[in-house]
Amino acid sequence: MGCDNCSTASDGTPKGCKNNGTCSSGGCDKLEVYDWLANLALPEGQQAYDIVEVRFKNSRKSFYRNAQQLSLYAGDIIIVDTSPGYDVGVVSLTGELARIQVRKKEPNFKPFETKKILRIANQEEIDKWIKGRSLEKELMHKARTLALNLNLEMKISDVEYQGDLSKVTFYYTAEGRVDFRQLIKNMADQFKVRIDMRQIGSRQEAARLGGIGTCGRELCCTTWLTDFRSVSTSAARYQQLSLNPQKLAGQCGKLKCCLNYELDSYLDVMKSFPKNENKLQTEKGDAYHFKTDVFKRIMWFGYQGETGLIALTPERVKEIAKLNREGKRPKELNEFVEKVEKEVEIGYSNVVGQDSLNRFEKSFTKRPNNKNRNKNKNNNLSQKSDNS
Repeated sequence: MGCDNCSTASDGTPKGCKNNGTCSSGGCDKLEVYDWLANLALPEGQQAYDIVEVRFKNSRKSFYRNAQQLSLYAGDIIIVDTSPGYDVGVVSLTGELARIQVRKKEPNFKPFETKKILRIANQEEIDKWIKGRSLEKELMHKARTLALNLNLEMKISDVEYQGDLSKVTFYYTAEGRVDFRQLIKNMADQFKVRIDMRQIGSRQEAARLGGIGTCGRELCCTTWLTDFRSVSTSAARYQQLSLNPQKLAGQCGKLKCCLNYELDSYLDVMKSFPKNENKLQTEKGDAYHFKTDVFKRIMWFGYQGETGLIALTPERVKEIAKLNREGKRPKELNEFVEKVEKEVEIGYSNVVGQDSLNRFEKSFTKRPNNKNRNKNKNNNLSQKSDNS
């Protein structure tokens, strides 16, 4: 695979376990992909797809062309052309699965214009790459100090060294436009490398930094989520969630991405519910809609001034609404309540008593010894003789 737990060959290149994405050591970082097409042979005469997906630090991925037809597997550490210089990345997808990913992510992808894979990284290049990773944390703190000295309203959240240590990319977040020209000059003089500044959003920042969500699991954007779709408060309304910003917002300060996960299921179920039927007219009075249980298919209505709620099915609500449109009013809503027979729960019954807690406890009486028996017999005989 090419991770720290895998050995290296004699020429310094990582051997790798060649398990196509499954590593017995527990994985080689986040956003792992299992190549489920790896064991399938290509049709006769078809050449292997020469575009490879390469993963860099955190969730940054890009596509490169394997022009030299190198034998690459998921997890191999390779050298890619960046012009100028080179960068080090990890192969995440190859073959037909990479073709599917290219069609999904970049429909206007031009394979002959993309940059090439130079070679498989040797041990010296891997050590240089690891050294750059170890310098990033200290470099980020120094850059933050320089930004504070210039009173810039920006937050430097992450730093990424290029594989050849010739360029450093600083990722920052800011509410408005920031003039960081003087900052770049100061950092270039102090760090002696080329500086690249990239502004990212709050969601991208949370994805790069990582964390634990309110569900108790690692953030979706850190582990597997690669695209950020817009989330609106209507998603919470359809799912009848409390519009509490503290509960609906994630660590990025935006609405949680997981609000969209079950939204399609709710929308499909809501198609069978009556629309805009918030009031039903009866002889008893007007009943107003309070809440809806989507998956139990129950709509709750209540009369104004009364505390109790009446449960109706969507079909019954449509029936009452049809009567109202015809100018008719039913007597009350209780006439339309469907009586559901309560199922008798058959519990477990202990028939033979094998589950009794005292089944191993038996009351044993102390048997008298032979001496006591003889004494009792003699006493009985003497009593009989005296009576006679």
